[in-house]
Amino acid sequence: MQIFVGLGNPGSKYAGNRHNIGFMALDRIAADHGFGPWKTKFQGQLCEGRLGSEKVLLLKPETFMNLSGQSVGEAMRFYKLEPGDVTVFHDELDLAPGKCRVKMAGGHAGHNGLRSIHAHIGEHYQRVRLGIGHPGRKELVAAYVLHDFHKADEDWLDDLMRGISDGAAALAAGDPSKFSNAVAQRTAPPRSSKTAKKPEDAPAAAPDPKPETKDDNRSPLQKLADKFR
Repeated sequence: MQIFVGLGNPGSKYAGNRHNIGFMALDRIAADHGFGPWKTKFQGQLCEGRLGSEKVLLLKPETFMNLSGQSVGEAMRFYKLEPGDVTVFHDELDLAPGKCRVKMAGGHAGHNGLRSIHAHIGEHYQRVRLGIGHPGRKELVAAYVLHDFHKADEDWLDDLMRGISDGAAALAAGDPSKFSNAVAQRTAPPRSSKTAKKPEDAPAAAPDPKPETKDDNRSPLQKLADKFR
């Protein structure tokens, strides 16, 4: 059994925020893969289902982002799981919008949700980093992540969610490379190798024939006189 955790803040006020992209990812997986109904448990919303041959729990902590670890730790201990059985989907400022990277263990890089999870279960869990881009200045970060995605973001966001859903079974099976490939197929599909054939080069046009010239039998004096006529 595994737990996929999506990070975000509860309530309709935050539903469309960039900080809630982890919730969005789990909602898409649950809908596409026929998971059971969401139930209130472990200070969050929980549902169960299967991804391939793996039983997976989807957990959305409702403790607010900064206390996410409370919910994750409670669920992990209840099911007697190890940190390595946990995969956390979260927003990532240091990746361009639409990019996705899988990482095992490591620091929290200042992300408050990850910081809380570190405090409760340690750092040896898997993360799926979902790029949202950076506003450019540190003081703008808080407002940026708590702002809704723009309408212009809808296409890449939908492609990213589709890719995550496509690759979810591979991720549960312990194949992050196959998962990443599934995401890339949606977010950066390969260009077609079929290119339109260029028309065959037309043969070069024959140069215009030089105008015929008649023999000039005039004397030098006559040629000079003709110039002034």
